Amino acid sequence: MFQSFEVTARPEQGPPRLTALRAELVRAGLDGFLVPRADAHQGEYVAPRDDRLAWLTGFTGSAGFCAALRDVAGVFIDGRYRTQVKAQVAEVFTPVPWPEVSLADWLKDQLPDGGVVGFDPWLHTPAQIAGLEETLAGSGIEMRRVDNMVDRIWDDQPDAPMAVAAAHPMEFAGESHEAKRQRLAVELREAGQKAALITLPDSHNWLLNIRGQDIPRNPVAHGFAVLHDDARVDLFMAAEKLTVLTDHLGPHVMQRDPADLPDYLRELEGPVRLDRQSAPVLFADLLGDRAEAGEDPCALPKACKNEAEITGAAEAHLRDGAAVVELLAWLDAQEPGTVTETEVVRQLEELRRQDPSLRDISFETISGTGPNGAIIHYRVNEETDSVLQNGHLLVLDSGGQYLDGTTDITRTIAIGTPDAEARSAFTRVLSGMIAMSRLRWPRGLAGRDIEMLGRLPLWMAGQDFDHGLGHGVGAYLSVHEGPQRLSRMSHVPLQPGMILSNEPGYYREGAFGIRIENLLVVQEAPALPGGDAHRKMLNWRTLTLAPIDRRLIDVSALTPEARNWLNAYHRDVAEKIGPRVSPVTKLWLDAATAPL
Repeated sequence: MFQSFEVTARPEQGPPRLTALRAELVRAGLDGFLVPRADAHQGEYVAPRDDRLAWLTGFTGSAGFCAALRDVAGVFIDGRYRTQVKAQVAEVFTPVPWPEVSLADWLKDQLPDGGVVGFDPWLHTPAQIAGLEETLAGSGIEMRRVDNMVDRIWDDQPDAPMAVAAAHPMEFAGESHEAKRQRLAVELREAGQKAALITLPDSHNWLLNIRGQDIPRNPVAHGFAVLHDDARVDLFMAAEKLTVLTDHLGPHVMQRDPADLPDYLRELEGPVRLDRQSAPVLFADLLGDRAEAGEDPCALPKACKNEAEITGAAEAHLRDGAAVVELLAWLDAQEPGTVTETEVVRQLEELRRQDPSLRDISFETISGTGPNGAIIHYRVNEETDSVLQNGHLLVLDSGGQYLDGTTDITRTIAIGTPDAEARSAFTRVLSGMIAMSRLRWPRGLAGRDIEMLGRLPLWMAGQDFDHGLGHGVGAYLSVHEGPQRLSRMSHVPLQPGMILSNEPGYYREGAFGIRIENLLVVQEAPALPGGDAHRKMLNWRTLTLAPIDRRLIDVSALTPEARNWLNAYHRDVAEKIGPRVSPVTKLWLDAATAPL
């Protein structure tokens, strides 16, 4: 299997590791050290070698950090992880609600007489450190660049990943890497910049039409790239990863040893574009005045998928939808109390694996029943594996990495007979999901301008959820992709070709969780009779195709427009997925998609 259920971190491992880290602080003359969940590439996903936060604290969430001082250690977590962190860290660590409590304010409280806090300049961005130092000004607290303190005590730290990369075929990429390089080089010349430093793996993998295996669940190869204004690229990636790519990369992409990058940056002619949100602060130090702040040149072009990428995504969703429907039909045939969370995961992966284009799952499948469903990013393991009982809700969030696209789908499934409270909450979540799916909006609006629509039914009931409404999704790349988001923090205007998730939810700790998720692609909206011809509008095309559990819907609480949308969606699911499933599953699907 792609997914395992072993326990990867235990709370009892944290205290002795924290003690060892504090001994290193004393030896180094430091009062604290920051341990982020980040690597030198500043992406969301890290290789086992770089998973220092989980190794030290036991916390395995995808975002957060630890500020380890000599007498207190704060684990900073956002709203997605406040239930999860309680079960994963020992009492020597103090969960800190973030961003409600900022790191700077917390440090001022803990070090009222000042002190020296170390950080690894490979693992923090210029924007992070500059903001922190500005807020700490006058406090007597110094932020100091140091070698990584966790690496000093991690005796069995895994090796850096060295998997062989491969070319991403033109039929799926839709544009040659030469054309991409030329296109972005024009942008550099127009900005008066000699080069751009690209640190995010999914960015330079997209630029060069390559894919790798250095990160679990995300088909990227680690490295750094410098794009010059004449479209040449210096690729700082281990030669053993590129053994089959010489012809693909061609003469204008030069492989270089990653160890040579610091010296190279000291000599690189500027101005050099540096994304202060995603580059290591070390690179800003090395470039000095030659660094010119600017966004990753690949981020927006990568987000706006071309026709081949959208076609591939749609095809991948058809095949993935068939696997999900087979799973839902199988699960519906099982008696409550006879199936566990891990059995659901195994069955779904087995169904997905029947597709020869599947390369991996796109993240660890979330299969949480009853109270486990309220843990937003729950990862089932051998010790937490629970039985699906009558009256439970199962939150099943999963996806696949196919050669032609990346999928991400969540369905909440009734096990046996759901109670009225769960049905009411589910219907509110569904109403928000449908409202976003139906939306038309003027060009120029960003995720923050429209995401409230998916929350409104919950807000009207005094409820909400502590995660964004949606994230960007790559084209056989990272399942979480920027810069596009449906989030109150996202200021990037939505553009045609962007793929995003639409996933409102509701979570009641100790009771149940609900989330419904489809992937959508932004497209030009057709003109409407009587509309203003000069106003260019956008809308969504839904990619995900799988039924939504009708047993959890309070039909009387749906508006006529929402009910009509759901009936049309289910008709689409039946027509497109029905021919792809077994005869027995087809009968189940016909019933599951019957009109309300």
